[in-house]
Amino acid sequence: MTSTTEGAEVTPRRTPENAAPRRGRDRQAEILRPAAGRPRFTADAPRVAVVGGGIAGLAAATGLAERGARVTLYESEGTLGGRLAGWPVDLDDGSRVTMSRGFHAFFRQYYNLRGLLRRADGGLGMLTAVPDYPLQHSAGLRDSFAKVPRTPPWSAAGFAALSPTFGFRDLARMDPRAALPLLDVRVPDVYTALDRVSAHDFLTGIRFPEAAHHLAFEVFSRSFFADPRELSAAELVLMFHIYFLGSSEGLLFDVPGEPFPQALWDPLAAYLEGHGVRLRTATPVETLTPLEGGGHDVTAGGRTDRFDATVLALDTPGLRAVAAASPELADPAWRDGVARLRTAPPFLVSRLWLDRPVRPERAGFLGTSGYASLDNVSVLERWEGEAARWAARTGGSVVELHAYAQDPRADRPDEQKRLIEQLHRIYPETAGARIVDQRHEWRADCPLFPVGGYGDRPGVRTPDPTLVMAGDLVRTELPVALMERAATSGFLAANALLERWGVRGQVLWTVPRRGRSRAMRLLASLA
Repeated sequence: MTSTTEGAEVTPRRTPENAAPRRGRDRQAEILRPAAGRPRFTADAPRVAVVGGGIAGLAAATGLAERGARVTLYESEGTLGGRLAGWPVDLDDGSRVTMSRGFHAFFRQYYNLRGLLRRADGGLGMLTAVPDYPLQHSAGLRDSFAKVPRTPPWSAAGFAALSPTFGFRDLARMDPRAALPLLDVRVPDVYTALDRVSAHDFLTGIRFPEAAHHLAFEVFSRSFFADPRELSAAELVLMFHIYFLGSSEGLLFDVPGEPFPQALWDPLAAYLEGHGVRLRTATPVETLTPLEGGGHDVTAGGRTDRFDATVLALDTPGLRAVAAASPELADPAWRDGVARLRTAPPFLVSRLWLDRPVRPERAGFLGTSGYASLDNVSVLERWEGEAARWAARTGGSVVELHAYAQDPRADRPDEQKRLIEQLHRIYPETAGARIVDQRHEWRADCPLFPVGGYGDRPGVRTPDPTLVMAGDLVRTELPVALMERAATSGFLAANALLERWGVRGQVLWTVPRRGRSRAMRLLASLA
């Protein structure tokens, strides 16, 4: 057994003594075991505040409440889910539907997020598989992952062989030595090596074919809501490890079969309330005041309550606001680091209810490049029950468009119009459709992982042992990203507090934390 971050231990293989349920198909996925302790609290259950009701906060609340802690969860919005929240809207045709901040892919290597969702449905019946992850460039090139092998290194070889962006001359011009770090990604070593390099410069150094650079790699890097010139190469390389070169789960994914509240958060809220969690939505936390001997006074909605510990599971703007309003929290270095955290540029989600269907052969999800600011298109009735029922009743379609890394100075109505014009280029049949209704969501609250910014990101533990952190902005020293980083950090935050109180925490899973084979690791050592 080898010790790992945040009080967990890694068991590289299953044995009768340490068997744990396998969470996916990858036999090299690692088990992260919590520190030893009693199974749960009895009469001495502490009071814990969880600040933030997104994935990270819900995971932390779950890990704590299941062990008997008395948890109060604060969420500033009226609904749970954070960036995956949903809310009702009334359309011009009289329909009531659910609006959200847009499509999210639930990849098969999101072991801990999927474990969280199993609390609501052990068989994950709320998720449905999307059969392909196609990519399309405006020049006419198109890629697909449906037939790419899932297990490395055959996944990389299969993608290069099947992709129209990799020709023999293109391969000959590449610098394979510059690509060797992709074969043995380790955390936090990858940040030491590559955090001060941009994703754009790293890919340029490899000399990937220009078409592949734009069609595949830029699409992936923009999933962090940032321009590749601003994004740390360490995050991009870690992403390749998680989704492509380090995991045999593949790049195909699942999506909820109904809108986020109905499919995910309402059932999970009922589960948490069944474990005694007090859910205080529409209640933003204003300040935290540390107490002598540990714990905090938490002021929210004009009321102050005392807790033995606190989990901060906020987005970047929310975390900065609470830290700025709590001058005694943690220590000055921690507060200064939080103040330096940055948010990614604004992004736009446009959802259109059309009076006629898109053609039946259109993909449910399509990643795009070269169509101005348009990054992907979803045809929601292909998988979401609510959209399918609306489309069946009206004969129309529900189409969603995403545009990441927008210019903060952009004229928003003009950009919304241009986004719809790009849809007409991709799916020409939509040009003649009447828009029954439309909603445009502009947000700017995703974390930015800039070049050289890793050192400022907070870890799960803070200088105050009764204050822990969770969220996709948090360092975990594990190969996780996006929604899976949020869920994993939430469970790690709960585990850190439980360890302090002598209670055993949550068993977690992760993709392998190094190159999958000795040969790949030897090749990487030549870099």
